[in-house]
Amino acid sequence: MTTRGDSIELSLIKQMEILASRRRNVVSLGQGIPSFDTPEPIKRRAIEAIERGLVAKYSLSPGALELREAIEEQLAKEGMSYDFEKEIIVTVGSIEAINATLHTIIEPGDEVITTSPTYASYVQAIQVARGVPVFTPLDEAREWQLNIKTLGERITSKTKAIIFSNPNNPTGAILSRATLLAVGELAVKHNLIVISDEVYREFIFNPAERRNYFTLASVPSLRRNIVRVCSFSKTFAMTGWRVGFLHTDRSLAERILSVHDSLVTCAPVVSQYAALAALQMKPDELDLYVREYDARRSLMCSYLDPLKDYLSYVRPAGSYFVFPKIYTERIPHYTGSVALAKDILERVGLVTVPGAAFGPAGEDHLRLSFGRSRESIVEGMQRLSTYFTTVCAN
Repeated sequence: MTTRGDSIELSLIKQMEILASRRRNVVSLGQGIPSFDTPEPIKRRAIEAIERGLVAKYSLSPGALELREAIEEQLAKEGMSYDFEKEIIVTVGSIEAINATLHTIIEPGDEVITTSPTYASYVQAIQVARGVPVFTPLDEAREWQLNIKTLGERITSKTKAIIFSNPNNPTGAILSRATLLAVGELAVKHNLIVISDEVYREFIFNPAERRNYFTLASVPSLRRNIVRVCSFSKTFAMTGWRVGFLHTDRSLAERILSVHDSLVTCAPVVSQYAALAALQMKPDELDLYVREYDARRSLMCSYLDPLKDYLSYVRPAGSYFVFPKIYTERIPHYTGSVALAKDILERVGLVTVPGAAFGPAGEDHLRLSFGRSRESIVEGMQRLSTYFTTVCAN
């Protein structure tokens, strides 16, 4: 007897890391894990909470009151009005927020549109909720922008939601205000939910673009159609703490809360205290991360430029990924990005993520993370250069 789990594969991102764990002297530019340790004020707050005996019991299912109040205050500073009691849910990272939302809004066979390339776990989450993923391509020639006309053509009577990351993982592209508003218009017209995953929102390298960042969750008339997903994982180097949040109109939040409760009861309480400390960090402390990632972006691109006979790339505007396109005709016996990524791992001990992980338009690409340390980037890119200039040149 086959079950739903038989048809859902482990993400290629995780598959590559597992393969790498069986080898020695491996460098990873694969999984999107920040190289930084969690900042000291966050760790101290968690330790204090443990020592005061505050973390041994469940919090309220939607999250600790103090944390949700702090999130409400932060959202208000960003021009968004959401009630901490009825419209904010603290989740086990962003992926639980996405899963809880999808389980709430779709029935078996319903369609969910996502971009291609898209974050690999969206497809799995849609399938776990018994939905059908439908891809709409991003245009690489236009720096991975979304074509609204093509998106509209993907909508059918079975479509229930649209999900995307902004900035995009894996391309680093940022959707414009005009494009996002057009997505919002489609959502209202067709009564769809837009799941806006904004976990890389802080990592935008143009200062003006960062200041003027736009989210559909800031438009009052769209609030019934928007679920905004946020995470502490990337912004504060807290991937292991597993804590994030979502916010949406109370009419939908109340329904999502019931699913969230059935999935996890509540987010880890110690992590909620850590998240509270994260929200109290000063903006200039976060700027240090952004400046460092910007420098690492330039470092990685400086190694990609000499490989122009084998790879081309769009310089990412946000996130901490580069998504170079492979000139497949230059790769001997090329059979796809998965085989190439495995061959790179086998021959030079470098973990990359095959573009096939990110949907049809991702094939014939590799994802490289500059969230890793400068030392890892230098060593990893030297190994990648060795692979292309020796293995592929012969």
